[in-house]
Amino acid sequence: MTTTLTLNNGVRMPALGFGVFQTPPEETISAVAEALRVGYRLIDTAAAYGNEREVGEALRRAEMDRSEVFLETKLWITDYGYDGALHGFDKSAGKLGVDQIDLLLLHQPVPTDFERTIGAYKALETLLADGRVRAIGISNVMPDVLDRLLAETSVVPAVNQVEVHPYFTQADVQAADAEHGILTQAWSPIGGITSYRGDSPRSTFEDPVLGEIAEAHGRTRAQVMLRWHLQQGRSAIPKSVRPERIAENFDVAGFELTADELARIDALDTGVRGGPEPASITPETFDREIPEA
Repeated sequence: MTTTLTLNNGVRMPALGFGVFQTPPEETISAVAEALRVGYRLIDTAAAYGNEREVGEALRRAEMDRSEVFLETKLWITDYGYDGALHGFDKSAGKLGVDQIDLLLLHQPVPTDFERTIGAYKALETLLADGRVRAIGISNVMPDVLDRLLAETSVVPAVNQVEVHPYFTQADVQAADAEHGILTQAWSPIGGITSYRGDSPRSTFEDPVLGEIAEAHGRTRAQVMLRWHLQQGRSAIPKSVRPERIAENFDVAGFELTADELARIDALDTGVRGGPEPASITPETFDREIPEA
């Protein structure tokens, strides 16, 4: 699967990527190595995941040309503010072992301290102008916060990475992103959060509608969900540490969902968020210092 998307600054990015959220550092090297072997060329990590160094080590061991892999990471809120974000970039780049990061995002907005959020985004603009990153973006940003950010900054984000899966489609967020030429990138794209969150009433992996569509195409529910994302123009970053699942999630070419099937999947939306409310993220509630090394 080599489909690419063109970001609003002309940079091309693979549509399907490999995520390492909640992947323990000791499992990250082998998981990323397997993803690269299978054919993934977009790797998504974050300072707060605690496995940037292992992602970098997997890239080194793969002995691939740096230009072959699109590397994406995110700055955590404790490194916000202009100077803090510049230092956050240095920490991430150092752990990843690269001079340039392809896509750098702010991991969360902090509405209760928005000046530091704006300061961090302006640091991203500086890094972009200096060529130390190829594209910049945001994550978990809702339309009202996006309007505030756009009013105080110069560069429109290239990407907004948010929770999107069949049970939580965030149509309003996707519409706001599209209005501004921002690519929506789905985290938990196959609804993994619906299976490991104890308060989730049901799981996408057991959904009968997805099961019917998967059976009709001789595919799995996960493959159907990823195809749904790609056909609707989103980027998706599934994660796994199991080689068979890593390969399965990448094998989403060779079939096409019909308009009716896409609509049936859209209709599964419950409006129930699996992750935390973005407005609830503050330095006090998520006080996670990012180590220097």
